[in-house]
Amino acid sequence: MTSPTGTTVSPAAPSADAFWADADRHLVRYGGEFCREVIEHASGSFVHTADGRKILDFTSGQMSAILGHGHPAIVETVQRQITTVSHLYSGMLSRPVVDLARRLAGTLPEPLEKALLLTTGAESNEAAIRMAKLVTGRHEIVSFARSWHGMTQAAASATYSAGRKGYGPGAPGNFAIPAPHAYRPDFTLPDGSHDWRRQLDFGFDLIDAQSTGSLAACIVEPILSSGGIIEPPPGYFAALKAKCRERGMLLILDEAQTGLCRTGTWYAFERDGVVPDILTLSKTLGAGLPLAAVITSAEIEQAAHERGYLFFTTHVADPLVAAVGNTVLDVLTAERLDERAASLGEFLRDGLLDIQQRHPVVGDVRGRGLLAGIELDASYEAGASTDLLGARITRRCLELGLHMNIVQLPGMGGVFRIAPPLTITEDELSLGLALLDQAIDDVVGGR
Repeated sequence: MTSPTGTTVSPAAPSADAFWADADRHLVRYGGEFCREVIEHASGSFVHTADGRKILDFTSGQMSAILGHGHPAIVETVQRQITTVSHLYSGMLSRPVVDLARRLAGTLPEPLEKALLLTTGAESNEAAIRMAKLVTGRHEIVSFARSWHGMTQAAASATYSAGRKGYGPGAPGNFAIPAPHAYRPDFTLPDGSHDWRRQLDFGFDLIDAQSTGSLAACIVEPILSSGGIIEPPPGYFAALKAKCRERGMLLILDEAQTGLCRTGTWYAFERDGVVPDILTLSKTLGAGLPLAAVITSAEIEQAAHERGYLFFTTHVADPLVAAVGNTVLDVLTAERLDERAASLGEFLRDGLLDIQQRHPVVGDVRGRGLLAGIELDASYEAGASTDLLGARITRRCLELGLHMNIVQLPGMGGVFRIAPPLTITEDELSLGLALLDQAIDDVVGGR
């Protein structure tokens, strides 16, 4: 707008009341209620509100901003790339795309060397499942009972933690196996510990009973995040891959949240020495921008191509986000953020165990690297609701200046998911731990 003197004047920002009136009137609610804070800007490990509050981001945005908010290298890359080429006809290629595909292959064990660059985790899982079905000539997909792989058709059909009711039938041929949960085991050894081998055998006995003989693939997360930070034990994935091989299935690992150094190694599957047939990446690859990848072997890619594999989308192989992906790899390598995540992860775990020691309502501490979970114990107090406690603690954290994310699923206590940026400092982790400790104390007290 222009003033009477001819100078340009920025329009005043609407009041908070006007902002929320517009939001309530015009926005579709896509996952519960919105956080009632107007976010003006973000920097490093913090987001800043319109009323001047500074909130420590313990979720890296949507578990994606692994380099924090506004990382200078990411900002510089976006500014440079937007002036050259940001988007092309989907059949055209640019240097950032080919460079990123080559460099991703260089971070992975053989035979993973062929990459398809997309936008979101759901899209990458959709593309991976579509590829597996085409290559195997089959259509049945197995996933964990507490899985989250996305909200598009094939990804949503393989998702069991939420969102299945009210939308009609999913894709045919989707089956679930129990998630191996050591804190809440459904199969136990004589000493009470989790008998995951018997659980896995049982799961596949049920799959075999239900299958029509068309098993194509198993898609799983190395650590179930939306499922409550559930980490399968060492040996599990080798046994799972053997089950897949026995049935001619491909193994797809979804490393949307665990990939690219968050767990203390470049990829979470490295702990188990098991290489998937297809790997999907998203979230962390774009450091907050929409970038995802499907990575597979030359053999599988060739078979898919010969059968006419089609995944031609508007933003496949976009140069702008591919350039950002290359910068993410630069920063992860230069700053050795895998080692940093492992070290800071120990610091974080020690702090969470200390909170558990002083607050019996915290039943379990788990996770790896800078992906951690704490589960509230439903048996802590007779008649207590962990859903209510979790919501109250989350709300109190936000009031104190800490953004937390809680998973609440039937049969589980509330599980706080903690996934700060890999660039977070020890002082910032200490601040977050102190605020979480205070929030729990304010809501339930120390017992």
